[in-house]
Amino acid sequence: MPRSYAKSLFAAAACLAATSAAASCPNYADYSRTYHEPASEGAFRLSSMRPEPACRTFNSTGVEDAIQRLKGQIWDPDLFRLFENTFPNTLDTAIKWRGVAANNTEEELCFVITGDINAMWVRDSANQIAPYKAVMKSASDDIASVFRGVINLQARYLVVSPYCNAFHPPVEANMPAGGSGGVYSVTPPYDRKFVFTCNFELDDFGGFLQLSHDYYTATGDVSFFGKFQWIYAIQSIMAASEAMRQPSYGPGGEWLKPAYTFQSQTMSAFGTLGNNGMGNPINDTGLIRSPFRPSDDSATFDLLIPGNMMMARYLNSTADIMERLPNAPKGLAQQMRDMADEVREAIKDYGIVTGPHGKRMYAYEVDGFGGRILMDDANIPSLLSAPFLGFLEKDDEIYKNTREFVLSRKNPWYCSGPVINTVGSPHIRPGAAWPMAAIMAIMTTDNDGEIIRSLKELVQSTDGLGLIHESVDSFSASRWTRQWFTWANGLFGQMILDLEQRKPFLLQESFQPIFIDKE
Repeated sequence: MPRSYAKSLFAAAACLAATSAAASCPNYADYSRTYHEPASEGAFRLSSMRPEPACRTFNSTGVEDAIQRLKGQIWDPDLFRLFENTFPNTLDTAIKWRGVAANNTEEELCFVITGDINAMWVRDSANQIAPYKAVMKSASDDIASVFRGVINLQARYLVVSPYCNAFHPPVEANMPAGGSGGVYSVTPPYDRKFVFTCNFELDDFGGFLQLSHDYYTATGDVSFFGKFQWIYAIQSIMAASEAMRQPSYGPGGEWLKPAYTFQSQTMSAFGTLGNNGMGNPINDTGLIRSPFRPSDDSATFDLLIPGNMMMARYLNSTADIMERLPNAPKGLAQQMRDMADEVREAIKDYGIVTGPHGKRMYAYEVDGFGGRILMDDANIPSLLSAPFLGFLEKDDEIYKNTREFVLSRKNPWYCSGPVINTVGSPHIRPGAAWPMAAIMAIMTTDNDGEIIRSLKELVQSTDGLGLIHESVDSFSASRWTRQWFTWANGLFGQMILDLEQRKPFLLQESFQPIFIDKE
């Protein structure tokens, strides 16, 4: 039997089996809102949130082995339950379809929903599976096929609609589309049967590049990148990025029509772009424009510094892949390196400002005319995440100044209270802290006390569900948004694996509440 035909039969059989199992499985949007025994043995009595094995959307031996290994290393029962629930959450619940391309049975595809929304975000899907790089050792590992499938499907999306951010299932999946993301007027136009939403967010490009870097670094499988649409996706990213570096005015002061515009019917000021869909003007800086933030909110000033940090880092590292491909267009790897260098220099020139504490720090957004916004948002890439992105080291002096600002009341989106103290986001409201930011704070510090404090707050902030919420009221753990937020869940698992390597002794701490007998 030909190998390609055998793969097609296997994919069809797997799809049929998954469909049959899914018919008798609970809807995880409902399942994740209710409590399930057995509870953890700690004071918080955290719910068991993993579906039965037959109801999981993907099973990985490497992930299960990691969970069993950590069971002997995490001494606190509530912390372990949180890890056990969250680390596999994307694989358990969000791998909605795996198969092959209609025109090439060697081209693996994988459709990953963001959780409670039946669409695939380029940025989210990259972050959702990124934590599993820790268990991927070679291209033959079970999880490696998921990475390849996501990279291939993201490449298809980026080739066809590089300015868009969220997409419907591929036609090969024979799945219903997840509805419409809203009513928009966008340039360039796009196919609504293909695209769910079309917010241009620079971190979509960064996410694709980072995921490519992660797969290559873990497996050394360079040949994969030369086989399908990866090179075309890089060309599409480069062309769109160059177009989004164009300033608002030409050398003679003439207005230059922007490459991308966006208008929508919305009740939120962050749901559309001002100036008839063009956003605020930008100067000629070398930075790449990002009209929307990683939160999907519109920017105040379009030159998002964390997004440009991510591009500078991963354009450079994926150029290493490009230069090793025999079929790569001549000079493309060098173009990637040149853009990375130019963006990095532009961040130095325009992104470093004097903060309210009188110290040099990174701004969140700038316009190149002197306009700047001093804040940070929990969504990654963030200023807090700069070392996590690999843009700089955590002992960098300007980063330390930035971090001091971000994790303080000087940052307008820092939330403090008895439940959790960390960065929030305009995407929700003031006072709604995002556990994702607390996780990132842990991953960007070596301070044991700070790590222990943040871990305690994370354990006590799940409202008993044992999942990482999108946001939690800093004064009440019972007020939260989105429990099925697989990106944040996976990031928590990634953080635990990071501590296993950096500070394993902290996993032996107790994170139980202290009860004081008043009698």
